[in-house]
Amino acid sequence: MTDATIPENLTAQGANTRKRFKVNTSAIVMGLYLLFLMLPLYWLLNMSLKTNTEILNDFTLFPRNLTLDNYRTILTDPSWYMGYVNSLIYVVMNMVISLSVALPAAYAFSRYSFMGDKHLFFWLLTNRMAPPAVFALPFFQLYSSVGLFDTHIAVALAHCLFNVPLAVWILEGFMRGVPKEIDETAYIDGYSFGGFFVKIFMPLIASGIGVAAFFCFMFSWVELLLSRTLTTVDAKPIAAIMTRTQGASGIDWGVLAAAGILTIVPGALVIYFVRNYIAKGFALGRV
Repeated sequence: MTDATIPENLTAQGANTRKRFKVNTSAIVMGLYLLFLMLPLYWLLNMSLKTNTEILNDFTLFPRNLTLDNYRTILTDPSWYMGYVNSLIYVVMNMVISLSVALPAAYAFSRYSFMGDKHLFFWLLTNRMAPPAVFALPFFQLYSSVGLFDTHIAVALAHCLFNVPLAVWILEGFMRGVPKEIDETAYIDGYSFGGFFVKIFMPLIASGIGVAAFFCFMFSWVELLLSRTLTTVDAKPIAAIMTRTQGASGIDWGVLAAAGILTIVPGALVIYFVRNYIAKGFALGRV
């Protein structure tokens, strides 16, 4: 072995050592991040499987007397499970209304130029920037006067104020990626605008529709202020019910934790089914 090869071998070994150390450091950081992220979820699940006595009196990493009574209470008590039903009703209504309005609006912004189009597009996005508290009182007085208070459609329409601009912004980016020649070719082939839009154009932007539907679902599912202000009994969602759990015996922590776990499940399922669409949205710079 020559003197020239020794430094080269040492240099290569040092580079490999640094590379392994870098990889291990990244794994450690990622592991700590996942631990920090999952710890609240685990603790919530841990509480949901305990009795109130154990939650208040003992600090345990695992339930000593595992119980499913908290979940049984939610699934059998109408005052709890109807909250999930109400939430799903107005969330689905909001998704349908928001996408029905956003699809033609986004098509117009992506295909046509008209006076004030940039200003109008910016104005739509400014509505999304306003906090829901700004609109709580106007919506409350309006719905009380027209008889829509404490109805599912009331919450669905209120959430459209925030979801429609976001859906338009997302869909417009996907639509700009579709060449205009497709529109012209479809018209030459004899398609009406409705037939072309439903049969040809919408399948081409299915990823964008999935991303927009996901964000509409998530905002409506987790939003609390408007849904709590605009409902009392008949349409009260689970997010509002979870804030009113204190009774004569105090707060039922176990049931509240179980409700939190069951509230996370629908969002997790939606994320699982649209994860590929969200990745495409990131690629287009619209998410």
